[in-house]
Amino acid sequence: MNTRQPAVSGLFYPDDARELASEVDALLRQEQREVIPNLRALIVPHAGYIYSGSVAAAAFSCISSEAQFKYILLIGPSHRVAFQGMAVPLADQFNTPLGNISIAADRVSELVDKGWVSYNDLAHTQEHSLEVQLPFIQQINIQADLIPVVVGNASASEIARLILPALQDPEVLTVISTDLSHYHSYVKAKLIDENTNQRIIAGDTDIKGDEACGYMGLNGLQCALASTDFKIHLLQSCNSGDSAGDKSRVVGYGAYAIY
Repeated sequence: MNTRQPAVSGLFYPDDARELASEVDALLRQEQREVIPNLRALIVPHAGYIYSGSVAAAAFSCISSEAQFKYILLIGPSHRVAFQGMAVPLADQFNTPLGNISIAADRVSELVDKGWVSYNDLAHTQEHSLEVQLPFIQQINIQADLIPVVVGNASASEIARLILPALQDPEVLTVISTDLSHYHSYVKAKLIDENTNQRIIAGDTDIKGDEACGYMGLNGLQCALASTDFKIHLLQSCNSGDSAGDKSRVVGYGAYAIY
């Protein structure tokens, strides 16, 4: 088996399986939200758990224990490798300290054959925006295969073309990975993120990179939602000044559910 090994284990989250499971469980209990029927997508942050873990937990806790998802379409921005389009891995599975998650090779291959994505292992090797979601997926025990997509430079319409069929399929959960504003003062970040939250709820498709680092995936989701009856709900928003204490230079986070 070709396994994509964790890149930020021990940095963004614990590298010890018991400690990691315990931390994720505690976050999910602490941030428990009401289960959302007919859930189709989540927007989730991707920082270290000390910073954004509580916000991520607010999103993942909405998933019913009876959910019958067969696939998870996981989309996040590229932080380390510049490239055109969207990248999928050649790997058969992703690994975390909690074990392996299989990749839906047939679904990935179909997307490549359509020309919507390309194989690019380098884009995935050190990328954390997808990886940090995996322990939450594992710990809430979703028995689903991954369709992992890292976005380089792609238009909202190209990404929407990928997302829309997933939204229409009750066997697929779409997870969009993005943080909000970066490195402003606490007060300024609050103002920026409150405005971004309002724009996301309003369905805006022109979120900018200084408002959300995963803006391309976010705009693609918004474009796809425009042709559906699904609703988007803000679950929680804060910044690293709330979670880690330093308010001089913060990063914003938001969790949203689409149903």
